[in-house]
Amino acid sequence: MSSKKVTAPSKHRAGSGKSERYIQPSILMSIRRKPSYGYEIIQTIQEFGFVEGHAPPGMIYRHLRDLEAGGLVASTWKTEGTGPAKRVYDLTPEGKEALSLWVGYMEDQALKLTNFIKAYRKVSKRE
Repeated sequence: MSSKKVTAPSKHRAGSGKSERYIQPSILMSIRRKPSYGYEIIQTIQEFGFVEGHAPPGMIYRHLRDLEAGGLVASTWKTEGTGPAKRVYDLTPEGKEALSLWVGYMEDQALKLTNFIKAYRKVSKRE
C-alpha cells in the first residue's frame, strides 16, 4: 500500500488551462447585453466566473481584435463627451449566431458534467 497522501486536485490542476477557452463567449455575452468599450467589457466578464481576479487587458483586447477580424464584432469610435475617444464594440449577426452556438455547447457540457456528478454520487452512496 502506498504511503502517499491523496489530496483533492487544486483548481489550477483540475481542468487547468480550460477557462481561457470561455473568454471569447464571455466577451460576446458582455457585448450582447450592451455595446461596450474594452474596459467596461473587462469589468463585466468577471461575473461569468471564467476569469479569476482582474482580467488582463492585453488578453481581452487581443480577443476583441480577433473577434473583429473574424466578423463577430464591429467597432466604432465614440468621441462624444469629455476624455479620450473610446472604441465601442457591438455584435454582428454572425457574432449573435456564434454566441448561440457557444451556449448550445455549454449546455451540452453542463449536461455531461451533471450526469458525471450524479453517477459519482450514486457510486459514493454504496460505500
